[in-house]
Amino acid sequence: MYLKKILLAIVLLGLVGMAGFSYYVYTNVFSANTGFNNDQAHVFISTGATFNMVQEELSPLLKDMKTFNTVAKKKGYSANIKAGHFIIKKGSNNNEIINSIRTGNVPVKIKFNNQERLVNLAGHLATQMEADSLSFIKAMLNLDFLKASGFNQDTALGMYIPNTYEVYWNTTAEAFCDKMLKQYNTFWNASRVSKAKKLQMSRDQVMALAAIVQKETAMVEERAIVAGLYINRLKKGMLLQADPTVIFAKKKSENNFTQVIKRVLYKDLENISPYNTYKHAGVPPGPIAMPDVSAIDGVLNYQKHAFYYMVANVQDFGYHKFAKTLAGHNRNRRAYVNWINTQGVNR
Repeated sequence: MYLKKILLAIVLLGLVGMAGFSYYVYTNVFSANTGFNNDQAHVFISTGATFNMVQEELSPLLKDMKTFNTVAKKKGYSANIKAGHFIIKKGSNNNEIINSIRTGNVPVKIKFNNQERLVNLAGHLATQMEADSLSFIKAMLNLDFLKASGFNQDTALGMYIPNTYEVYWNTTAEAFCDKMLKQYNTFWNASRVSKAKKLQMSRDQVMALAAIVQKETAMVEERAIVAGLYINRLKKGMLLQADPTVIFAKKKSENNFTQVIKRVLYKDLENISPYNTYKHAGVPPGPIAMPDVSAIDGVLNYQKHAFYYMVANVQDFGYHKFAKTLAGHNRNRRAYVNWINTQGVNR
């Protein structure tokens, strides 16, 4: 009888112990531990992050940091932290949370367009990825990279085709540039290369002209017309005389890209910068902005016509009036000058 009582006591203690262990496992491992209301939360863990840094990142998102710490250490996560962008779903338990931030690095979508300089692009990318702007600009202007990819500091901006791309948040600046070079080479398929050859222009020259077209008109449907006008000028040996190149030359020579210039003055036309197409024949040494695909294809598929001149259309803002002759252009220009004078735009 006494032995039975002992055995019964042992069994009961075992059951209590198992119940306690089960409760411990449930509360620490399998109980929901998220404290946010959205369907999911985004977590960004930096390269070289410590466990304390991960805790700080997760603290606003979890209900119980203590149980998370316990499971993280049991699973060996605290000594094997992965960098990247991770997603935690609402209602996840500690085990699921740790699995998500250990192996679930999710790509982010980045986009860019119409940047005037690489430094602007670098700053823009730094707001969307882990690398800082200095890392990006150093990678973009790395002389070995430029030489190997066939660019120089003037033409390098043309390598970055405006679009939306999927990349890992913690992709290095160097790896990002490599990816963009591959995208650039993919963009320049056999059809586009063939069209550039028919124009007797290199890819860099197409990009430089496309940048002017981009700046001249925001209307996509007008870009092939504007491109055709400039190609007519090139074929005839005329100066492009594109006002956006004068504005860029002024900003570059003064090292001030924050200034807003709404009106080109006669004195601006005297700038000796190689980007000033009132002084130098042909296209500039590099793009004055990042042309988008519609501007590039506008050049490659330019509209054939007899126009050599254009001016902003004050009766249809955003569009231009085109002319075949200087006399026709002067008539159009007078209307524009009269209008801009009434607006009080002096610069």
